[in-house]
Amino acid sequence: MTTVFKFGGASIKDADAIRHLGDLLRQLGTRPDVVVVSAMGKTTNALEALLAAARGSDEDDYRQQLAALRSDHLATVEALFSSHNNAVGERVEALLNDLDACHRQYRDDERARHYDQTIGYGELLSTTIVSAWFNEIGLVCDWHDACRLIITDANHQAANVDWAETSQRLQALASGRMVITQGFIGASTDGVSTTLGREGSDFSAAIIAHCLDADEVVIWKDVPGLFNADPRRFDNARQLMKLSYDEAIELAWLGAKVIHPKTLAPLRKRHIPLKVRSFETPDAPPSVISQHGDDDPTPACILAEEQVLLKIQPRDFSFMDEVRQHEVFGRLVDAGLHANLIDGGAMRLSLCLDAHPARLEPFVEQLTADYVLTRHDDLTLLSVRHPTQALLASLSADREILAERRNTQTAQRLFRTEECPETWHIPE
Repeated sequence: MTTVFKFGGASIKDADAIRHLGDLLRQLGTRPDVVVVSAMGKTTNALEALLAAARGSDEDDYRQQLAALRSDHLATVEALFSSHNNAVGERVEALLNDLDACHRQYRDDERARHYDQTIGYGELLSTTIVSAWFNEIGLVCDWHDACRLIITDANHQAANVDWAETSQRLQALASGRMVITQGFIGASTDGVSTTLGREGSDFSAAIIAHCLDADEVVIWKDVPGLFNADPRRFDNARQLMKLSYDEAIELAWLGAKVIHPKTLAPLRKRHIPLKVRSFETPDAPPSVISQHGDDDPTPACILAEEQVLLKIQPRDFSFMDEVRQHEVFGRLVDAGLHANLIDGGAMRLSLCLDAHPARLEPFVEQLTADYVLTRHDDLTLLSVRHPTQALLASLSADREILAERRNTQTAQRLFRTEECPETWHIPE
C-alpha cells in the first residue's frame, strides 16, 4: 500500500512540534512512503517580507529580517540536536547563505521570477531539519529536493506540471525507504525554480500520489477534518465525515481553507481517497474525500474577509457585452487576480476580489482609463453551499447586501465587515 502524507507549517512550527511529529509517525506503526512538508510556521510570510526588503533600498531592514530568519531556524536546530552534532546547523547556514546570494542575483529581475528563486527556501530549511530529526530518532528516511522531482513549465508563481517527466522522476525513487520532500515548489526542465501557487503543498502531495498511483493521501492539520464552516468563526460548525470529489472541489473553489483547490483533480483521476486528520488528536475519525463520498446536503458556510467590490461601467455608456467582459477578464488574468464573486448587468460588471494591494491597485488604475469604477473596501463575502431561503435570511439579518450571486446549489452575499458578527451561527 502506497501512502503519501502531507504536514503543514503548524505541525512543524518549532522543536516541540517536530518532536511530536516524530512521535506520531512512530506510533502509527505503518510508515508512509512519501512525506511532503511545508515551511515552518509563518516562514513563508517572513520570506515574502524578506523579498520585499531585498527589492527595496533599506539594506539594514533586509539584513535584520534575514538575521531573524536565521535565528529562528538555528534555535530549532539547537533545541533538537546535541551540541556535538552541528552538521544540521551547518546545512541550515549554507541554505541561508544561498538564499542571500539568490536575493542579490535576482533582485532586479521580474518579481515573479525573483519570488520563485527564493520563497522555496522555507521548505528546503524545514525538510532539512525534519529529515535529520527523523533519522536521529530511528525513522530512516531520504531527503529529496522537490525541484528535481516536480517538473513544470516556467510560469512563475503558478507553474503547470509536466506530468510525464514528473511521473518518470518520481517512479525512479522506489527504494523502500521513506522519502521526505518539499511541498509548493518545483522546477522547469532547465532547472529554474518554480512554485505551484500559494498554499500549494497539498497540491504537491496530490501530484506525487497521482504519479505513484498511491492508495491514499493523508493531509495532517490542526483540526480533525473538514467542517461545514470554520470552527473558529461559527459556534456550531460540524465535521463532514464523507465527501465526494465534486462536493469538495466546490467547497475549495468557494474558499474553504482546508484543501487547496488544485489538489483534488489529480486524485480524482486515479480514484485516490484523501483523508484529513488531526496531528493533535490522531485517533479521531478523519474526513474522507473519495468517489464513494456523500454529496451531503448539509449547508456549508465559507467566509472570505478583506474583500473589495468593484462595479465597472463603460465610459461611453455602451453595453457590458461579451467583448467588454472578455477584455476586463483578460486584464484580471494578467494581474494575477481571481474574482470570488461575479455579477453582471446590461451596463455593469461587478467583481469581488481579495484586497491584495500589489496586484489589485495596478489593475484598478489600468481599468480607470476606460471604465467608470465604483469601489467598496473592507467587505466580507459569505458563500453558502446548499442554502435555504430561511438560512440566508437569518445569516443576512440586519445587514446590507452589496452584491449577490445565486444558483441552485450555492449562494454568495457580500456585506460590510463592520456589520458582521465576530462569531456566526448556522440556524438549525
